[in-house]
Amino acid sequence: MIPQPSAPKIQLSNTAEYRESYSNSVQVRVSLWDFFLSFGTITQNAPDQVHINNFQGIFLSPQQAKALANVLAQNLQQYESTFGEIKLEPRPAGPIQ
Repeated sequence: MIPQPSAPKIQLSNTAEYRESYSNSVQVRVSLWDFFLSFGTITQNAPDQVHINNFQGIFLSPQQAKALANVLAQNLQQYESTFGEIKLEPRPAGPIQ
């Protein structure tokens, strides 16, 4: 029997440029080679006007994007098991009044 290699030990560290921020907006662009996630914050000062202030863009390989989707799905399932279903706001059928 061939011994299986053990999992590598992972050491995390933050660069000097590392920042944590809150985002309530994520736009996704897809190309043949990568996924681009643009993070920002939404403000709405009038019923008919929304402003999105993007502050960070991240490129991911398709493989890393799929791994992120899987990790998010697992964590959302655990969150909902603990705290209940996350309800998304219904989208209006027509223009926002």
